[in-house]
Amino acid sequence: FAGYISQVLKNYSDHACDGEYVSLRCPHRTTISIQSSFYGRIVPSHQLCPSRYPHSYATLIKEDVACSVGTSLQKMLDECQDRRSCQFLVNSRLFGMDPCPGTGKYLLVWYKCRPNEYKSKVACEDDKLRLSCKKSMVIAIYSAIFGRTQGGSLECPYENLGMPMIECQSATALQLMIKRCHGKRSCSIYASTYEFGDPCYPGIQKHLNVIYTCENSPVLLPVDETEAPALSSSSSSSSMEPVGVGTEMALLSNILAAYAFIT
Repeated sequence: FAGYISQVLKNYSDHACDGEYVSLRCPHRTTISIQSSFYGRIVPSHQLCPSRYPHSYATLIKEDVACSVGTSLQKMLDECQDRRSCQFLVNSRLFGMDPCPGTGKYLLVWYKCRPNEYKSKVACEDDKLRLSCKKSMVIAIYSAIFGRTQGGSLECPYENLGMPMIECQSATALQLMIKRCHGKRSCSIYASTYEFGDPCYPGIQKHLNVIYTCENSPVLLPVDETEAPALSSSSSSSSMEPVGVGTEMALLSNILAAYAFIT
């Protein structure tokens, strides 16, 4: 469970030079979610993807280190979004008109692995957000946003106060949600600046948007099912060892160890 969640929460990146294959892959039960992409060249070839032309020819053409293609992100979305894996050959013809002929380019891509089945919950500012899973399952946080996004929120419509639509997000929202809810059967938190700080200018309405899944609990406490499950503190073992009921300090130690391993 811990290994699966650590893979899901991880931010992946990959790169490929012109003439090479780029290959993206996600773990079982997850799909690719493209975050950002770049195709072009912004550093000299001796730092990344050396020129494939003979040295004598390369000296005749000045290398362009301010070269980028605006269609890179859309191309990656078309090729890889929502797939378990994808692979294709990188060359300038894929991205339309070549902005810098004669300059060797490369592709950089950043992505995450999104669970195939997930839940999404939204709480408007100062409202309470409650997450819960069925018996024998626990919460696994995938993403958390507190602030204001460009697309806004249907659940929390913004009042038009004459302010421009700007995006502002808390940098610690995901970390806080993992600390508060990860591995528990249920949890609650207020979508407030007291909890998350205020990432926006005063007067801007915010909301909390959390995406999570319910995963099978490795170990359940037989007495109180609302408590967090006891996970093994040993990250080197592939099995989850049960912890005796009534050993509260051991339980707390296991939870902290599991959280530290995941983060």
